[in-house]
Amino acid sequence: MENMLQVGVITSTHGLRGEVKVFPTTDDAERFKKLKEVILDTGKEHKIMKIQGVKFFKQFVIVKFEGLDCIEDVEIYRQRPLFVTREHAVKLKKNEYFIADLIGMNVCTEDGNAFGVIRDVLQTGANDVYVIDSPDHGEVLIPAIRQCILEVNVKAQNMKIHLMDGLV
Repeated sequence: MENMLQVGVITSTHGLRGEVKVFPTTDDAERFKKLKEVILDTGKEHKIMKIQGVKFFKQFVIVKFEGLDCIEDVEIYRQRPLFVTREHAVKLKKNEYFIADLIGMNVCTEDGNAFGVIRDVLQTGANDVYVIDSPDHGEVLIPAIRQCILEVNVKAQNMKIHLMDGLV
């Protein structure tokens, strides 16, 4: 399990007063209102950035960091990811998981046979879809629904699935 979870990516500057436009990579962009700080990956180091203000514009979050007051201060952070530590992450409900915890997870069928490894998670709106690389079946798409996902153990990094007819 990763200690840091990505919540957004700085796409560009916004205005001349040091604000940045952030594309949220979290399910709920409103959570930025509650964040006091984020961790900026500069490519060379991780910097803790205190959030001074947050507003919303279309699908973006406009963030103002403390101490960065002009466009020149923030231009160098374009395309850089923003993270929070796991302790500052949103609390998950039962049967909810962070995508970062699912990627690389081993998948087996309900009879215990190894099936493959989760490579990606597609967010479709209705339900997520797990992209599984299977040595026997190639790329397999499994809907994240109760009928298919029988058990998830994040600590052990394994998932048990039921293969409904037509999925492979």
